[in-house]
Amino acid sequence: MKKKWAVKRLTVNLTTEEMNKLECYCALTGRPATDVIRELLRTLEVENAENSETGTADSTITVGSGPKSH
Repeated sequence: MKKKWAVKRLTVNLTTEEMNKLECYCALTGRPATDVIRELLRTLEVENAENSETGTADSTITVGSGPKSH
């Protein structure tokens, strides 16, 4: 079964450290960055899933572990 891809295209700006980490992980696992990023996105917890399924603007997405102190 073929998958449909490229519904939307996303450009992400990464720091050098983030890019190095991604490249290292991809080299170790033999997986392309696109697959790694898709898998990470699928693991994100979504609060208020009912609204996110319908695409309403008031849905809340939890990304990361909260604000970081600098």
